[in-house]
Amino acid sequence: MQTIYPLLATLLAYLIGSLSFAVIVSKCMGLNDPRTYGSKNPGATNVLRSGSKAAAIVTLLLDAFKGWLPVVLVRWFGEPFGLGEGTVALVGLAAFLGHLYPAYFRFQGGKGVATALGVLLGIHWLLGLGTIVTWLIIAVFFRYSSLASLVAAVFAPVFYVLVAGAFWYLDKSILIAMVAMSLLLIYRHRENINRLLQGKESRLGKAKTAASK
Repeated sequence: MQTIYPLLATLLAYLIGSLSFAVIVSKCMGLNDPRTYGSKNPGATNVLRSGSKAAAIVTLLLDAFKGWLPVVLVRWFGEPFGLGEGTVALVGLAAFLGHLYPAYFRFQGGKGVATALGVLLGIHWLLGLGTIVTWLIIAVFFRYSSLASLVAAVFAPVFYVLVAGAFWYLDKSILIAMVAMSLLLIYRHRENINRLLQGKESRLGKAKTAASK
């Protein structure tokens, strides 16, 4: 019977991840659907283009929360049900995939930066902190949100190896899940990569067109 618990936890994590808070928050706050303007990406950066910083911040926090929640629930309550680090890896990846391909929104989701960050914070706060600092350093020096996200995605698995090796046991299933999330995040930013190479990507703090995240 216990073999079904990891599957149920993974399914629940995917359904939680499928909550597209960019769309939900925008609707609740009387804003246009973020899939109809800007980059048409249902994420916090595009919600910011609506002119509502509050909506963008709430979207960012909720997108991160839905990645963090399944991971910590398994960590806190999973042991009696036989849920270990392997299930932590599964639910983290499932929540991330839910954001990318949400069941409730025709499988058309965002790029997953905030949700991935929430997953990392759930795995270990130092891992999440290191990733946030990396994003901030690149964003401040180069003024590209997409570039900061790509660099953070590349370094996140490296941080896990370093942090896990120093503070606790490194689990291969979690590492594999993190590498998978990084590759998917890079794939979802393929248009941004093309614009970066062409010098057409929008910088932070400047007027934006239908580009970027």
